[in-house]
Amino acid sequence: MSGSALDLLSGDAQTFLSKVWASQVHLHRAEPNDLIGLLSLDDVDTLLTSSAIRTPSVRLAKDGAVLPESAYTRGATLAGKQLTGLVDSRKALALFADGATIVFQGLHRYWQPITNLIAELELELGHPCQANAYLTPPGSQGFAVHSDSHDVFVFQTAGSKQWEVHGPDGAEDVLLEPGLSMYLPTGTPHAARAQDTVSLHVTVGINQLTWRGLVERSLADVVGGVSDAHLPAGYLEDPAALADELADRLEALATEIRGVDATAAVESEVRRFLTSRNPRLSGGLHDVLALDAIDDVTMLRRRPGHPCVLIERGDRIDILLGDRSIDVPAWLRPALDELRARRELTPQDLADHLDPQSRLVLCRRLVREGLLEVSR
Repeated sequence: MSGSALDLLSGDAQTFLSKVWASQVHLHRAEPNDLIGLLSLDDVDTLLTSSAIRTPSVRLAKDGAVLPESAYTRGATLAGKQLTGLVDSRKALALFADGATIVFQGLHRYWQPITNLIAELELELGHPCQANAYLTPPGSQGFAVHSDSHDVFVFQTAGSKQWEVHGPDGAEDVLLEPGLSMYLPTGTPHAARAQDTVSLHVTVGINQLTWRGLVERSLADVVGGVSDAHLPAGYLEDPAALADELADRLEALATEIRGVDATAAVESEVRRFLTSRNPRLSGGLHDVLALDAIDDVTMLRRRPGHPCVLIERGDRIDILLGDRSIDVPAWLRPALDELRARRELTPQDLADHLDPQSRLVLCRRLVREGLLEVSR
């Protein structure tokens, strides 16, 4: 994917973010092929009929009701072990022909173009994201009016869908077609119906990290240090004494809270986020096979959606890579800064900072760790 994931879905990022903070619905028109290329009808046909996909990666809904899994799944055996929840494509297609919407859940976990989109978007927003896709037959509606507990982007990749979006001033109708994306703030009531042709759209959910969560994580050690001893017997008859003791404890707690290092707490939050993302290693097999052949002129590139955040710890540096961190000597900092500034490079591009052997060792390790990939 070229360009910014946020720009693709929202246009100018700053204009969009100003609307996000105001909790406004936002529409953006992109080049249709940029969105269609993320998930096409042929793609969902392959997933449904040729991939042995299982629940809960797929569910079906019709007229506001979720259909039972038994209506579209089957069992099988593999190496003598039972498999359950396999989607029976014949049953699923029959239900689809009868008006059911097929939902592909957690699409970012198994469809590479969406995986890349989500990876880039998470880094731009700093919030965990997820994606589902909805395949709806002509004239049908999968779900009644409802609202989501998180912000969502919606974009159409095939056909069209009429959206009923409720706001403070009443309901508004929005027709989504390929190339058009829509942002819905948390709690916006909405429903959608396919028009004269089959509809395929993708929703990207933004699972917001909140100030409350950050404060709770920042104060976890402080609160964890509060005594877990029982309240004194008899406090029901003498609540004032309990109130006095609670006031003393709260005052002590307030003193500890004032001593919390906000910079360290934020660094911990960044570390937590940038070491807990899903591994995204498309092409990793080819990289493992190519490791020993990497030389000074091998073209390498940053793997899309992988951060490279450096946190210094004295004579060591932690490199946060998204799903993990690695520890390296601090004298590698100039070479790492050079690497961070480039989309592509060869080991030879680090010659101003490292000798031939050291730069090959560094580049090979970063390929093995998934930050870099061999250009193909």
